Amino acid sequence: MTFRLGLTGSIGMGKSTTAAMFAAAGLPVWDADTAVHGLYRHGGGAVAPITAICSEATSGGSVSREVLKRRIASDPTLLAKLEAIVHPLVAADRIAFLAHTSADIAVLDIPLLFEKSSQAEFDATLLVTSPADLQRQRVMQRPGMTEADFQTLLARQMPDAQKRSLATHIVETLDLAATNAYVISLIAHIRARHA
Repeated sequence: MTFRLGLTGSIGMGKSTTAAMFAAAGLPVWDADTAVHGLYRHGGGAVAPITAICSEATSGGSVSREVLKRRIASDPTLLAKLEAIVHPLVAADRIAFLAHTSADIAVLDIPLLFEKSSQAEFDATLLVTSPADLQRQRVMQRPGMTEADFQTLLARQMPDAQKRSLATHIVETLDLAATNAYVISLIAHIRARHA
């Protein structure tokens, strides 16, 4: 049976870098954001249903994330409708990923794991975190990021202290070498306890 490790963290905490460390260590990693991108691209499973609720957000058989972002900002009711379409499709993709892996440990990178109360679906969770000033610095370096965008993203996420209280494991991403050492140690710990 595959041990399911749910990986989460707020934007700018180093979650993607940490997920890449698990992949480099040979573990299969499923990424919710990648699944959403697949659903939005030409021929993706979310294109037709999103066209039905927000036709201006689709063009040439794919979904424009930028147009969706603007439409959600102008119509707050759209987000719930969008989530009702996308979340079941993403969950189905995750289930298919798990069904096709024979690895002893699989990592599932889910940004809103705690916000959606999904932690019970995993054998353990890992919160990737960093101090607020470092988080802000990392996020503001992203192309096109504005202070308003950053604040909107933060508002959608559970406070770090609350996530810490829910997580099985926590890693602070202050230093790449230390984070990688933690990842290797955690893999060994899981294997030792669940062999």
